[in-house]
Amino acid sequence: MSDTTDRQAPRVIVGMSGGVDSSVAAARLLDAGYQVEGLFMKNWNEDDGTEYCTAREDLLDAMQVAGVLGIELHTANFAGEYWDRVFEHFLAEYRAGRTPNPDILCNKEIKFRAFLDHALTLGADYIATGHYARVEHSRVDHSRFDHEARVANDGEHGRLRRAVDRNKDQTYFLHAVGGDKFARTLFPLGDLEKPEVRRLAAERGFDNHKKKDSTGICFIGERRFKDFLETYLPAQPGVIEDDQGDVIGRHDGLMYYTLGQRQGLGIGGRADAGDAPWYVAGKDLERNVLIAVQGQDHPLLFSDQLTSAAVDWIAGAPPTLPARLTAKTRYRQPDQDCRVEDAGDGRVRVVFDRPQRAVTPGQSVVFYDGDTCLGGAVIEETR
Repeated sequence: MSDTTDRQAPRVIVGMSGGVDSSVAAARLLDAGYQVEGLFMKNWNEDDGTEYCTAREDLLDAMQVAGVLGIELHTANFAGEYWDRVFEHFLAEYRAGRTPNPDILCNKEIKFRAFLDHALTLGADYIATGHYARVEHSRVDHSRFDHEARVANDGEHGRLRRAVDRNKDQTYFLHAVGGDKFARTLFPLGDLEKPEVRRLAAERGFDNHKKKDSTGICFIGERRFKDFLETYLPAQPGVIEDDQGDVIGRHDGLMYYTLGQRQGLGIGGRADAGDAPWYVAGKDLERNVLIAVQGQDHPLLFSDQLTSAAVDWIAGAPPTLPARLTAKTRYRQPDQDCRVEDAGDGRVRVVFDRPQRAVTPGQSVVFYDGDTCLGGAVIEETR
């Protein structure tokens, strides 16, 4: 590629977490001719007394990759933004007895807001991440970097599509990001499957090519969730009742349980009950009571309708409602056929063709039309 072409190539800053995905994303962009830099973002200050955060090791991994690729690695501290925009909401939801998904809010408020804004101030034309997703840009040609190449203008929207690797597809976690943000975003891994990503990382000599996938909360890193949560929300133990109101055990605090949960109830071996396992079916916040039922097909575990909070539509406006769409109420769930109706104030009512198990207030319902992710919302109530 000539010097002239290099000068005209769009400048991309890649959010580099130290993991294999963002590392290969940076490498692929370099191979495609982009001007590439990395940015490692710190979203948590490790002064909370825990020993589980891996941010230091992750930074070293990101530095090794940047060195191999010969690119500059910026660092930025978004801990204040994370606390204000993500963590305080996370705690409030748990206090209210709901089960939030902080990764969704982290994507909306940190990776595709704070990081994007910061990257633009550094002169970037685009940001990129290692998410498994695809984005279609209106009127932007990334196939070559000559005098016709250009970057997104204000008002343009990107369309979010599922990744080729359906098992790794992460559009569920990206549904709350606006299409105007996707207009400035590249997803270099959208057409790859995970084994190929690891192969490319090994081929490049990245030390992290065998690094396990993160299961931590956003960029907080790996830590024991219960220990972490009780640092901020003192536990309030109470009793567990069955669906008849009989006390059948004790819980450690309602915030530690989610609907449909089987493990950790400590109810087994009751002489007055059969051998079928017990599952969390509800929470009574006023009485601090956890409600459990026996059998994975118990009617209290199922609902066929939900009402959402205001929907984040990626296009900026809803499709014509009512509409026949598919939806997911949890990550990796197969698409569920449903009818989506206007419930006022930006909210929707979702009526499923088949009853759904363990639909959980505080989690998100995400809508699809074929391969296109349309948006989603927090689940407020079910019936």
